[in-house]
Amino acid sequence: MEQIEIGIIGGSGLYDMADVTDRRDVTLRTPFGDPSGPYVIGTLRGRRVAFLARHGAGHRLSPSELNFRANIFGMKTLGVEYILSASAVGSLKQEYKPLDIVFPDQFIDRTWGRVSTFFGRGLVAHVGFAHPFCRILSGIAHESGQQSGATVHRGGTYVCMEGPQFSTLAESNLYRSWGADIIGMTNLQEAKLAREAEICYTTIALVTDYDCWHPEHDSVTVDLVIANLTQNAKTAQRIIAGAVERLPFDRTCECATALKYALITRPDAIPDAVRRDLAPLVGKYLQTT
Repeated sequence: MEQIEIGIIGGSGLYDMADVTDRRDVTLRTPFGDPSGPYVIGTLRGRRVAFLARHGAGHRLSPSELNFRANIFGMKTLGVEYILSASAVGSLKQEYKPLDIVFPDQFIDRTWGRVSTFFGRGLVAHVGFAHPFCRILSGIAHESGQQSGATVHRGGTYVCMEGPQFSTLAESNLYRSWGADIIGMTNLQEAKLAREAEICYTTIALVTDYDCWHPEHDSVTVDLVIANLTQNAKTAQRIIAGAVERLPFDRTCECATALKYALITRPDAIPDAVRRDLAPLVGKYLQTT
């Protein structure tokens, strides 16, 4: 199978990358089930990429229904080392206006019931996650954003909520009191799993609304979100294409070796089935001499 180094995950409003050429669909099965849909393999700015529509064809999967493990494991199976993930978010600060773009550097987890790890079933691993986004990849994406003509912001805390409902006013004000910057429903699990898969990961957060805390935006509607996303989609594609053009880089970041000291289970105690299923992630660390 052809090895594809660069993965792109498109969220609400970004269901395709128009500039990807020589495209073909690749359908993968993983030990964790089916990804959201086929990976579109093609060429973007001279680089081979794999694009995945996070919510599936026709936006049929809600945030709580997404098979995050299959989506990221599929990327790993393809050989991906860098993931650029686009996502719609609400703003929790006045200065982050609708149609702005944020490159966050932290998370707060407000999800429940989602599986956020590849490990368990007899193999335990604890990866470092203090800095959940790849600093180098985030810097490259931010530079591309600056050149896109959009208003961009580097850094900030992304609250990942369960959804699919939007926040209550009390919740929105609580997150603002915590100093959080933006709120979305999808990116935390992707980032955790990408770290376990030793893939560099960053988010391009597309601000669609002020969430419900703002006196002029107390009722977030899908119509408002979609209208702003449609306008932001072309900008997001330019930012992603510009970042892809700057890849790859020398992976001296913590992402590249996240599992090196994370596996805690004694090798001879790991079940054969788990060892086999997770070979793309852990095989190099479990080789016998």
